Amino acid sequence: MTFKFLEKLSQDLTELLNDKEECNIVIEVDQEQNKKTFTAHSAVLRYRSSYFNKELANTIPNDDNNNIKTITKPNISSQIFEIILKYIYGGIIDAENMDTKILFELLITVNKLEFEELSEKLENFFIKSKASWIKTHFFFVYNSIFKHNKFQNLENFCNDIIAKHPNLIFESTEFTSLPESALVSILNRDDLQMKESEIWDYLIKWGISRNPTLPEKLEEWSDENFTTLKTTVQQCLPLIRYFHVSSSDVMDKIKPYKKILGRQLWNDLKQFLLLPDRPVKSIILPPRLVLTQELPARVNEPFSTIINEEHTAMFSSWIDNQPTSYSSRNNPYEFQLILRGSKDGFAPRTFWDICDGHANTIVITKVEGTNDIIGGFNPLAWDKAKIGDVDTNKSFIFSFKGGNIHNSILSRVQNSMCALCYPSFKDECGPCFGCDEFVMVSDVSDFTQDKLNRCFSSIENCYEESISTANNTFSIIDYEVFKVVNKSI
Repeated sequence: MTFKFLEKLSQDLTELLNDKEECNIVIEVDQEQNKKTFTAHSAVLRYRSSYFNKELANTIPNDDNNNIKTITKPNISSQIFEIILKYIYGGIIDAENMDTKILFELLITVNKLEFEELSEKLENFFIKSKASWIKTHFFFVYNSIFKHNKFQNLENFCNDIIAKHPNLIFESTEFTSLPESALVSILNRDDLQMKESEIWDYLIKWGISRNPTLPEKLEEWSDENFTTLKTTVQQCLPLIRYFHVSSSDVMDKIKPYKKILGRQLWNDLKQFLLLPDRPVKSIILPPRLVLTQELPARVNEPFSTIINEEHTAMFSSWIDNQPTSYSSRNNPYEFQLILRGSKDGFAPRTFWDICDGHANTIVITKVEGTNDIIGGFNPLAWDKAKIGDVDTNKSFIFSFKGGNIHNSILSRVQNSMCALCYPSFKDECGPCFGCDEFVMVSDVSDFTQDKLNRCFSSIENCYEESISTANNTFSIIDYEVFKVVNKSI
């Protein structure tokens, strides 16, 4: 019988990190102004890491001490490297209790350092356990995996999402920064649910953005200009389903750029429009599947099922930074109901479809089991086409324990750069304040069902005070969104 004491072995090797007398390796990480130094043992590094084994073989000992070698890694943060070093010695990573942004940075770094087993484990952990976070930060994740080009499982996971929800990429303000390899990967999908003429429009937009010296007016383009565009998009051109574009779109959208197509393809396309039953020499790719969604109907509703006029008076005083609360009689603002979950639906996409373009709004949720009221105020317009952090110092989040007006917490912006986040995956994430300091999320498109709504103190410290409840993740009974309008206007 074999007895294995792996836990004790891991503990002892981790404690070996504190043995400075036997250390013969110095590792400097982070940028110059934040440089931090770690010590390690060459024997451990060589046998636990093929990457560091190569580094050590190519590193010359310090002049002042032939026993010490120094390795410099300025592009790795000290926080990440400390986690990696403990993994090298003890073989343990506590992914469950690690901040998700740090965990993703760890994934990128261990992949660079060729820890293949750990990289694969972390990649699969993200797919299985952090799908909501991936969708909330979709463009950032997608751009990252193609930048490093080694995360095949994550790439497939993201491409499956894009196939169903192409707006995540194509309507992003960062679309034109998408790497060519990523765009090729998307256009290769037979199940990309998007009109082919729209795909063509975005491809042209992407290609032109890569060549800012091209004339703004197409009629001013020279043959050389068209050649420049053709060279830029040449990997994507064969992936367009030209023979499934309507005749009007062919003439209006493709014909102006016919010079970037081969002569045979353009002639075949013209023939196909006139004589669709006659064979052509060009390859005809199958059509893509396109789905459409209908927006929910709007219904006029009474004031609120969650709050009363005392709550709105307090909200108004917070908006105006008043030291004491307005009374319900002198409240300068009117609260106009935009959305109510119990009537309009609890799907995240419903929030973005109804609230898109509305500024000065307040989101109010009623927590299941406690009747706590949790919410946030956004002075800016919700924008379903925008993705990423939004800068404002006038938003705030709040809570009322048990719904009691006298038991409130107000938390104002501390770091305006991350006061709001307009998520990538708007089919699963609704309003998001800070970095998960108050965010409404649902994998099943119903905020009342899967207890993924979150409310807790963030490592980013975007707001001054945590409005956490007993359970940081929760489902809701109902939620409402009001537009706050000045009565004097």
